Amino acid sequence: MSGGAEEEKEFQAADVRRAAMNLLARREYARRELAARLAARGMPDKMIDQTLDALGRENLQSDDRFAEAFVNARAGRGHGPVRIRIELEQKGVDGETIERVLTDAEVDWQALAMDVRRKRFGPSPPGSFKERARQARFLQYRGFASEHVGRALAGED
Repeated sequence: MSGGAEEEKEFQAADVRRAAMNLLARREYARRELAARLAARGMPDKMIDQTLDALGRENLQSDDRFAEAFVNARAGRGHGPVRIRIELEQKGVDGETIERVLTDAEVDWQALAMDVRRKRFGPSPPGSFKERARQARFLQYRGFASEHVGRALAGED
């Protein structure tokens, strides 16, 4: 695949659409992420934009749908809203969509933080300051906001 022939290949709009549809058949992609994958295959930016515009109008590619699936998957892994927001921003999802999806998500972030803490450290709240700090760092790394961390460490619901 590293030959010069592929670089010189003329792409048709149908080629770009087919490649995009093949990627979307496997999983949802954010528009920017999908565009980057198509560009990596040497497809022209103008055709990529036109194709992605068409796929968006046909509701075959949707940043909203991608973000919803992403939030559900990451929350299922025990990740908090702060980390999820950062990851969605890195994938090119706009801030308004991120806020809406995180707000609409049927996730009790506080209960999730408590569950993640219990699963990792056991049912008892931290006894020492050092242990409390260690557990707080872990929950912050997982992407929970400070109010979630504080309440999870105190054992509050």
